[in-house]
Amino acid sequence: MTDQAIITLAPRVGVRQACEAVGAAQAGYYRRHRQSAAPDRPAVTPHRERFQPRALSKVEQDAILTVLHAERFVDLAPAQVWAILLDEGVYLGSQSTFYRLLRQAGEVRERRAQATHPAKVKPELVATAPNAVWSWDITKLRGPAKWTYFHLYVILDIYSRYVVGWMVATRESAALAEVLIKQTCAKQGIVRRQLTIHADRGSSMTSKPVAFLLADLGVTQSHSRPHVSDDNPYSESQFKTLKYRPDFPPQFQSIELPGCTAARSSLGTTMITAIPGWVFIQPPMFTTAEPTPSASNAPSS
Repeated sequence: MTDQAIITLAPRVGVRQACEAVGAAQAGYYRRHRQSAAPDRPAVTPHRERFQPRALSKVEQDAILTVLHAERFVDLAPAQVWAILLDEGVYLGSQSTFYRLLRQAGEVRERRAQATHPAKVKPELVATAPNAVWSWDITKLRGPAKWTYFHLYVILDIYSRYVVGWMVATRESAALAEVLIKQTCAKQGIVRRQLTIHADRGSSMTSKPVAFLLADLGVTQSHSRPHVSDDNPYSESQFKTLKYRPDFPPQFQSIELPGCTAARSSLGTTMITAIPGWVFIQPPMFTTAEPTPSASNAPSS
C-alpha cells in the first residue's frame, strides 16, 4: 500500500515529497524499486596486504638496515641506535620500524642460551596378566587432632584391581616405601623384567632409594608427566572409592586398632597385622610374615 501511494504521488510532487507524505524512507523505496543490479562488493583485503601510502620504500628500508649493520652500532640495541641517531639530528623511522625490519630479516631473536626440553610422552601401559603393571600412591588419612594425618601407602595391580600390598605410617618416607615395595615384590614372586610400576612424581616415588631398589629388582619404573594430575588414574580412583564409602570414618583416633577396623571394612581384606607405628594389611593368599624394616632402611625416630 505504501509503495503504491508513492508511485501514484511521485509524478505529481516527486519521489521525495511522496515519501515524506506517506512516512516512508526514500532510500528504502529506491532500494526496493532498483532497476539495475546491486554493485559487486570489493573483495576484503587483509590488513597486512593492504597498500600503505606512508610505508617506507625499499631504499629507505635498506638505509635503516645499513645503519643498524654499521660497526659502531653492531653491539647496541635498536632503541639505543634510534636515540643516538635522534641526538645527531637523523630520523630514519620509529623504534618499532627498526625492530620490524630486523625481524623481517631474521636478525631479532633471544640471544641467551635457552634450555629446550622435549615434550613429555603420555605414559601408556598395558597389563595383559596379573603382576604385569602395578600402580602405587600415598594418600592422607585424618588423625585424632587438627593438622595430624596418617599416610596410607597402597600398591594396586591394575589388571585385577587387586591390592597386592599396603601400609599405614605416621609419615611419608622413601625408606618406608622402599621396604613396602621390596617385600611386596618378594611376596608376589616378581622376577626380573616382569613388572612395571607406575606412580606420580611425589618425593617418595622419585626418590633415589626407590629408584635404586627397582633397578636392583629389574622392575621398570614409570612416572606421570610433570604437572599432570590424571596420569595415575587407577590409584586415584581407588582412593576415592575408599574414602567415599559410607562406613569410612571421618578421622582416625589411633594408628592401630581403629585404623585396622576401618581398613578392613573399606578395603575388604581378611587378615590384618599391626605393629607400633605401622599398620600392615595382608590381602588374601598372602602367606609370608609381616614386613620388618632392615637396619639400613629403618626410619629415624
